[in-house]
Amino acid sequence: MKTIGLISANYTSTEFGELLDNRSLASLPYGGRYRLIDFALSNMSNSGITTVGIIAPYNSGSLVDHVGIGSPWSLGRKSGGLFIMPGSAYGLQSVGSRFLLRDIIKCRKFFERDDADYVIMTNSTDVWNIDFRPLISQHEKSQSPITMVYKKVPKGEDYQGFFLDLDEEGKVRNINIEGYAWSDYFADCFIVDREYMIDFMSWYETLEYMDMLQIIRDNMDTMDIDSYEFKGYLGKIKNPVDFIKVNQDMTDYDIRNEVFCNDERPIYTKAQDEAPVFHYKDADVRNSVISAGCRIEGRVENSIIFRSVNIGKDAVVKNSVIMMHAEIGDGAVLNNVITDKYVTITDGVKIYGTKDAPVVLGKDKKI
Repeated sequence: MKTIGLISANYTSTEFGELLDNRSLASLPYGGRYRLIDFALSNMSNSGITTVGIIAPYNSGSLVDHVGIGSPWSLGRKSGGLFIMPGSAYGLQSVGSRFLLRDIIKCRKFFERDDADYVIMTNSTDVWNIDFRPLISQHEKSQSPITMVYKKVPKGEDYQGFFLDLDEEGKVRNINIEGYAWSDYFADCFIVDREYMIDFMSWYETLEYMDMLQIIRDNMDTMDIDSYEFKGYLGKIKNPVDFIKVNQDMTDYDIRNEVFCNDERPIYTKAQDEAPVFHYKDADVRNSVISAGCRIEGRVENSIIFRSVNIGKDAVVKNSVIMMHAEIGDGAVLNNVITDKYVTITDGVKIYGTKDAPVVLGKDKKI
């Protein structure tokens, strides 16, 4: 059955401060060389979906520059391909909200002009590697108009969003805003019959200011919704604390292999060629990811270092994310810090954040 994809990228967070001054959350750099939207696009492409739309935010310059015509994801094609569609001026800010009905209605022609059977709708900021083909197969067999993707998460894990209440057959009985014990966490992804989605827009167009999930939640008694369990790694990024944690997860051998070392489902991104990393004699790197083009003379621990970063002699970088072209001076110390591109930390400067409140430094800042 033919399936098209729609990626919702018209949402943001005020918690990231200067990191999102000139970019959308979807185009936030990740893991030393990627952008967050790379995962949604790669999951679509690797699952054989060749028509993909992106609902873009008002500040979409960096996002559009990164994705281009979709060539890295094999979406630069004459038939189908990548479509960038403007979202509303203001995306929904509520916790867990990702699918503003107003944005979806503005994309009505994307649904109407295609002859696909199904549409996979997903957010743009999760780090995961999922094969959508088993989801499509299960959805087809279930004959439910909507199938929601979830992951079981333990009580105490800091997940924000929606949780599914499932019956014994896996049907969704309710959607909650908090979980209990082992909970079925909604992964901000679902598959829907294309014609049902067109009808949905007509049925609820007067509620276009609401998130689609809120509308579904308020009308559960009239809807037949199936569920699909995703059992792999799911990295949720909704604030700077999540951002450091999910970046650091890439230093875990098993997680890194699952997400990035699948020959059948690689994660694609816009190519940026650089020289190999140069480690000086006294460099000390522990449990970190160091990208191409870097020159490391000091100590790096539990950190993600993006391309072309220079870390000076006797400098210490711990529990931090240092983005492209940063200069960390001799003897500088950074702990629990996120720096944007082209940040300069001069010799001897010491900056300490905490695990729950990392320091965020904006682009081009010099300290």
